[in-house]
Amino acid sequence: MADEHIFRDEGRGGATLNRPALDRLRDQVRLSDYDRILVTSPDRLARNYVHQMLLPEELERAGCRVEFLDQPMGDTPHDHLLLQIRGAVAEYERALIGDRMRRGRLARYRAGLLLPWTRPVYGYLLDPERPRDPRGVRISEAEAAVVRQIFAWYLEDGASLSSIVNRLSARGVASPAGRPRWRHTTVRFLLRNPAYTGTLYAARTRTRWAQVRRSALAPVGKRNEGARAPRPREEWVTVGTIPALVTQEQYELVQQKLARNRQFAARNNTAHDYLLRALVSCGLCGLAATGRTAGQAIPTTCVPGRGRTGRAAVAAAGHA
Repeated sequence: MADEHIFRDEGRGGATLNRPALDRLRDQVRLSDYDRILVTSPDRLARNYVHQMLLPEELERAGCRVEFLDQPMGDTPHDHLLLQIRGAVAEYERALIGDRMRRGRLARYRAGLLLPWTRPVYGYLLDPERPRDPRGVRISEAEAAVVRQIFAWYLEDGASLSSIVNRLSARGVASPAGRPRWRHTTVRFLLRNPAYTGTLYAARTRTRWAQVRRSALAPVGKRNEGARAPRPREEWVTVGTIPALVTQEQYELVQQKLARNRQFAARNNTAHDYLLRALVSCGLCGLAATGRTAGQAIPTTCVPGRGRTGRAAVAAAGHA
């Protein structure tokens, strides 16, 4: 069989329909390119009971027959009932395995046996032979010096995330990703990371459902993959200790200043009303527009771009 007729999603779970190979298969079926699909078993098609019911029905409506190789199914009521039972069992197994893995990780965190990092945090190195062992964490002196300098700069009067980004860029310091320009979000992440005080924590965040539209072009109500919400401090799991880069006092002072500066951030500006607030997005990068008033209090809507031009055009918008 030719490779273009094989649809396989490597490294992706079957609990979601957001899978590139599955999307390509569904598109090809709609074009009437296939009249039969061979699947090893129902749980290879989907690990969600509802999805196992919907996908074969969708494909067969398009004139494509779905056949399972491990246990061929017929069109009798008994076969349909068996398929539904297997779908429910597959979903139950997925939930059970996920819960066991979660509880197992928490137990290893509490025992200080598992590092909550999949890759080293900027300023630290991992033991190459034991990359998930907290006892193998050591300081990267060059990066640690940058971290200490960032904390010291931010505690200066009038310092901001932008000023730190400009200082780092002016000195030619590469970002943690190796880029010549730092991002504000990267600096904020470093300043908010309690690991620099020498204490490792796990379960600091949780995956959350979308609560607001990220831009006018983005869907609403979908689960944001990778979108994280902070957990209360009392729910954090203490894993162990590592070499500290800053003192606890420095860290607390930085957190207080971050909270204070957040109150004056442009996104919290309520001094002016903007007709197109959160309703305009860039058609190229998808970023939401932000409102600002510049020059004779003329309200404008500005879309920061990611392309080579740096910023998109500024469009005038009247008061609401």
